[in-house]
Amino acid sequence: MRTKSVGKKKINIVTLGCSKNVYDSEVLMSQLKANGKEVVHEDKGDIVVINTCGFIDNAKEESINTILDFVEAKNRGEVEKVFVTGCLSERYKPDLVKEIPDVDQYFGTRDLPILLKHLGADYKHELVGERLTTTPKHYAYLKISEGCDRPCSFCAIPLMRGGHVSTPIEKLVQEAQKLAKVGVKELILIAQDLTYYGLDIYKRRALGDLLKELVKVEGIEWIRLHYAFPSGFPEDVLDIIREEPKVCNYIDIPLQHINSDLLKSMKRGTTHEKTDALLTKFREKVPDMAIRTTLIVGYPGETEEIFQELKEWVKMQKFDRLGCFTYSHEENTTAYVLEDDIPQEVKEARVEEIMELQSQISWEKNQAKIGEVYKCIFDRKEGNYFVGRTEYDSPDVDNTVLVSAENTYISIGEFAHVKITSAEEFDLYGELI
Repeated sequence: MRTKSVGKKKINIVTLGCSKNVYDSEVLMSQLKANGKEVVHEDKGDIVVINTCGFIDNAKEESINTILDFVEAKNRGEVEKVFVTGCLSERYKPDLVKEIPDVDQYFGTRDLPILLKHLGADYKHELVGERLTTTPKHYAYLKISEGCDRPCSFCAIPLMRGGHVSTPIEKLVQEAQKLAKVGVKELILIAQDLTYYGLDIYKRRALGDLLKELVKVEGIEWIRLHYAFPSGFPEDVLDIIREEPKVCNYIDIPLQHINSDLLKSMKRGTTHEKTDALLTKFREKVPDMAIRTTLIVGYPGETEEIFQELKEWVKMQKFDRLGCFTYSHEENTTAYVLEDDIPQEVKEARVEEIMELQSQISWEKNQAKIGEVYKCIFDRKEGNYFVGRTEYDSPDVDNTVLVSAENTYISIGEFAHVKITSAEEFDLYGELI
């Protein structure tokens, strides 16, 4: 029989899904630590809190398998309690309670104070902006808003995260200052929709205003923009990207498709022509900008002809970075009433075709970088290489710059200038100068 006191029990936070979940886990960990709790991230603990993802089928399957693994560990006596939070339990709590009853408690995405209470902790309002970061010490995610007001037909995020709520500029600046003081040099701005930032509290799109304040934070050298919605994109942001050295020449703008009929069915608020015009504006205003996008294939009604339109468009646009996913038929979304009429094997084959195209585009773009010199930040050492990134690359999803560690030493988290000597599809090789 265990004799540990509640206060001495180690709490293990397990994070699944996107960077927004990483951020939420970091906030939870800081609250627990401030309450005197011993907390670890994806390590061994007496109590497990699983922060789940419920976005698409693969993510849901991973979350459920993780829950089942820890429930089995609990039944073997290896852990005492298993709590589940995040998007999956927000969306499917009644089903989860019924199907996996051995979980001690399920919590939604906005139940942090209640979750803390079950962990023997109090929610401390004075800690707003405090986080125990789980990323490498030199970069951190900065979540500038929660939820989403967009009506995209395929997306379940509003069901799990609620409506859009912006965090005031002054609070975000305070959070950035705290991160800078502990060594963070790169901020990655995240939200369900950066483009919408400020409309709820300032009655206007205020992403540009936020950037103008964040660049003043001493110690922050790079600011990167993720998840900007194409419809209603605030053009003043392009001027700031071009003129402000701290704001990376980089944007992640998920476009999802290019066929106008599918975009209408997806409720994206744009067309083929408007999308092309926006991309042209990006490249005219910031010629040196790397554009990252994501696409969905296999959406209901995507005929072979429509898919060929998408392929030709990818060839023409030559995106710097591109990800592609199969359509997932999600209950309670407006697209769920449509027939999921594309066989899974066709969806997967289309993903392969798009990514094969992008691989060639990326190879050609990387070959053009040979001989060029780039400022890079180094994230880790892996085997015989130090692994870094240029301002055109976000961690975990984009290209890397590899420098041999045989005759060179680079401090992790530091910047260095690298001359590119060779290139592959997604990796650049170089030497320090």
